[in-house]
Amino acid sequence: MARPSAPPLLALSGVFKRFGAVQALRDVELEIHAGEVIALVGDNGAGKSTLVKVIAGVEPADTGTLEWQGRPIHIGRPHDAQHLGIATVYQDLALCDNLDVVGNLFLGRELTRIGVLDEVEMERRTRDLLATLSIRIPDVRRPVAALSGGQRQTVAISRALLGAPNLVMLDEPTAALGIEQTAQVLDLVERLRDRGLGVLLVSHNLGDVKAVADWVAVLRLGRNNGFFDVTTTSQEQIVSSITGASDNAVTRRAAREGEL
Repeated sequence: MARPSAPPLLALSGVFKRFGAVQALRDVELEIHAGEVIALVGDNGAGKSTLVKVIAGVEPADTGTLEWQGRPIHIGRPHDAQHLGIATVYQDLALCDNLDVVGNLFLGRELTRIGVLDEVEMERRTRDLLATLSIRIPDVRRPVAALSGGQRQTVAISRALLGAPNLVMLDEPTAALGIEQTAQVLDLVERLRDRGLGVLLVSHNLGDVKAVADWVAVLRLGRNNGFFDVTTTSQEQIVSSITGASDNAVTRRAAREGEL
């Protein structure tokens, strides 16, 4: 599969991130284009969550170059990422169980009319957004605590889309979901791609990765360890890259030099 010729939405090169004595990321590179799903995979401690936090502005990179649509940028805080059009849905979802779907979508950005919450308009926009994404939640005034795991995940993703982002990062969106609920979330990921958004999907489930991703970026010990076309790469090859059976040259050299 050939990648788009247009500049990527987001390009990272030479990204390093250290936490005390732990070097979490080393010389990481990544490109995400509009209208494609990039799966970010790796074993526990590989640096996936750290890389997401770097892009989201939660843990800014120590060094490295970041470009947005071809121009250099600095992401030093979450507001910077949001301003660019980068939305992040973390694994904990950060939903308020006692609020309904409308309340969760507009939490912190409520609409008002003459100094009073405009509940009618917020509900209308909620229904319109869910319909656009083909998300079926019959009662948007139902507390999210009463929703299924898959519905809760789609509510969290929908909330991220209210700001009309260009890039959406999803951290383990199908973790702990059943088969039917997982299918709902993966269908939504495909619809995001069809709408022209870039999607960075962090997942341990290679079945999900093979189902929806266009490319797979592997991190191992905080370094790049492979970038694969999903259509031409076997699951066994990806697993080998994750486990280190097919370490790239940089990782092997670093290991010999005792850097890792």
